[in-house]
Amino acid sequence: MAADPVEHGYTLPYRWYSEAETLRLEQERVFARSWTYGGRAEEVAEPGSYVTTRAGDVPLLVTRARDGELRAFVNVCRHRGAVLTEGNGRRETIQCHYHAWTYGLDGALRAAPRSDREPDFDNTTLGLLPASAETWGPFLFVNPDARAAPLRDTLGELPAILDSALDLSRLRFHSRSDYTLDANWKIAVENFLECYHCSIAHPQFSSVVDVDPDAYVLEPHPTFASAFGRIREQPKALPYDPHGEVARGQFHLLFPNVKLNVMPGRANLSIGPIHPDGPDRTTGYLDYFFGEDVEAAWIDELLAFDDQVGVEDRALVESVHRGMRSGLVDRGRLLLSSEGLIHEFQRYVLARLA
Repeated sequence: MAADPVEHGYTLPYRWYSEAETLRLEQERVFARSWTYGGRAEEVAEPGSYVTTRAGDVPLLVTRARDGELRAFVNVCRHRGAVLTEGNGRRETIQCHYHAWTYGLDGALRAAPRSDREPDFDNTTLGLLPASAETWGPFLFVNPDARAAPLRDTLGELPAILDSALDLSRLRFHSRSDYTLDANWKIAVENFLECYHCSIAHPQFSSVVDVDPDAYVLEPHPTFASAFGRIREQPKALPYDPHGEVARGQFHLLFPNVKLNVMPGRANLSIGPIHPDGPDRTTGYLDYFFGEDVEAAWIDELLAFDDQVGVEDRALVESVHRGMRSGLVDRGRLLLSSEGLIHEFQRYVLARLA
């Protein structure tokens, strides 16, 4: 085997998909330093609003204080480490449910019961730890790193690519779909990054999108990976009508873990993160957005179609995880003409773990 296996088309070692130590390094060197999708910008649009989210295993709190500034904090009380709050809403302060330490939406510690009994207690040093938050159109992004480079550096050309197909300002949130997989998060990402399996495993998807290797276009970028699929010229029985203002499908992964999907047809977009919940478990969700004038019946058909693809993908990634955990096969060999985006993702991971 080549001295540098990944650079020569081999996969990451299979043990990296089940080792706790590998995930510990990923949390520290990948997720704690990366921008990820944190929810909808409208949830923190008004002064006095807040929303909780996460980046890897870091719980985060995003607020819009009365001064109008968008802020993010690690959602952990500075007293004994409890997660401060969950959900979203509007309020003037955030109070820990454990001992009632209370923080303003600017992150400052406002009250700590019985702290007046401590002669050296300095509440000015015990504010919430800062993180980073920015918005892109209707989307909220977060980064645990308070000194993170601007979101635009990670987005790169992605906004321009999406703008060529959709007017993000005219999209409206419809619903969120949560999922859990008994598989490592990298397997879920890699499954998303190739359509080599689509003609076999996704008959409905392949009846809409031309997945032939000369038609399904893979496009690597420094901070994200893209695939583009046109409608089949002679489609079979269709699960939904793919004809409309969106002429071709777009499928993007913003490194390391944010999926964006645009299916051909009416104005639509789904976006969401893939989170590790241990080496053997992955959770995630997709937020669905549609154009203002898209009919409810069309939306229902697309959601049912997407659910079916998700069921099929679940079986695939969980099977891969079981195989990788067997311990008898060291690594696999990619077909770079069809799985080149997996190669780019694995190089991204490897560079950060090295």
